Amino acid sequence: MDYKLLHVCFRVENLEKSVEFYEKALGYKEVTRKDFPEHEFTLVYMQDPASKIEIELTYNYDHGPYEIGDGYSHFAVHTDDLMKSHEKHKEMGIPCDDISGLPGGETRFYFMQDPDGYQIEIIGPVL
Repeated sequence: MDYKLLHVCFRVENLEKSVEFYEKALGYKEVTRKDFPEHEFTLVYMQDPASKIEIELTYNYDHGPYEIGDGYSHFAVHTDDLMKSHEKHKEMGIPCDDISGLPGGETRFYFMQDPDGYQIEIIGPVL
């Protein structure tokens, strides 16, 4: 039996701000929007054009900020130009760590934060 990752869900405080973030920061495209006003929530699926994997942004009306649990860490995406990507995200005003690597390892990633505080690891080729 094979399994394939379909999507990862994030509950967001401001749906349009989150959609804009994932479009501009990572080039994801909105592929589906489902509004359920009678149940007071909206789902937006955004797809990574390269892998076709989706993230699901769940907006619960009037919920406010969410507490990010201590079990969740991050999700990771790959880029072929780590320096250019880091510069772009810094210029956009996105909170980003410096480019680094694992202890004793090569420099090849950084973390950034989406509007709700979720961590995203950007991994590139070894510098």
